[in-house]
Amino acid sequence: MTSAARPDAQHTPAASADPAGQLLELSFGYLYSAALHTAARLGIADHLADGPRTAEQLAQAAQAHGPHLRRLLRFLATKGVFRQDKAGRFHLTPLAEPLRTGVDGSLRDYVMMRGEDVFWLPAARLPDAVRTGGTAFEQVYGVPFYDHLAAHPEVGAAFHSSMAAFSQTLSDDVADACDFSSVRSVVDVGGGRGGLLKAVLLRNPGVTGVLFDREPVVASHVLDIPELAGRWQAEAGDFFSSVPAGADVYLLKHVLASWPDEECVRILRACGRAAPAGGRLLVVNGLIPEGNEPHPGKTHDMLMMTVLNGKGRTRREYEDLLARAGLTVRRVDTLSAHASVIEAVADGC
Repeated sequence: MTSAARPDAQHTPAASADPAGQLLELSFGYLYSAALHTAARLGIADHLADGPRTAEQLAQAAQAHGPHLRRLLRFLATKGVFRQDKAGRFHLTPLAEPLRTGVDGSLRDYVMMRGEDVFWLPAARLPDAVRTGGTAFEQVYGVPFYDHLAAHPEVGAAFHSSMAAFSQTLSDDVADACDFSSVRSVVDVGGGRGGLLKAVLLRNPGVTGVLFDREPVVASHVLDIPELAGRWQAEAGDFFSSVPAGADVYLLKHVLASWPDEECVRILRACGRAAPAGGRLLVVNGLIPEGNEPHPGKTHDMLMMTVLNGKGRTRREYEDLLARAGLTVRRVDTLSAHASVIEAVADGC
């Protein structure tokens, strides 16, 4: 019987014949992160957009050290990020394409931000967080993550820019999948720069909206375009205490995963109090599945444990949070591994 015909073959990792080698490879995962961050910061993908180049040519363009850059790109090529040919030239690959600047789906800002100290240093303190149940970021910096961003505007601006880059495709997916045909107004709670609200308003000309977040965040919103003139407001505030009242729909995209359960209930109750009879909440987050298979939600959960005092959740855990806040789940639609839409209404609506 060949390995392809074995009943358990599909569940056996390719490296399982060498578990020690596989374990060692996992232990060096941080080097891949560092190499990817470096390539993004040097703009290597941009320098390859017009065709393959040698490491020396790339080093000249990126103002880097040629031999070191060649070794770094050779390392990334083992994962399909760039490709080296027999002549020693490096090529752009589909996996490296999102590292380009300004292209649709660009993740360069996101990758660069994840290599900064505010993410890197707390990761080294993960053992302490697991022992104590605390947050590694606060052990390093002494304050919660969002307080640090508020005190360091340049870091905050880079973070929110990186999130906008990551979220744009997800925002489009949500705006396309959800029915806003009978909706007159929406509030994007904790909406960052307003990417989701922008996507919703562009697709639904009869809808108006409010972007609601902290002052430094809404100040850099992306809503001021001719197509949306007169249909939006940007309002600063604290979603733990109250949110703008009277909207037909309240959006919460990638908000609840950033906070522990009690804070999530406070946010949800604030939305429930603000919503009129029949008002809806659309909670957008990735849902962690059961089982041992890899899933982006499980990776994101580690990020939450390290940097924020939040967590990834299963569908049942989100339903429990909504019930505690006096909200009833009507439906759950899974759009991708990164986004499911949980629709809820206040009890009695």
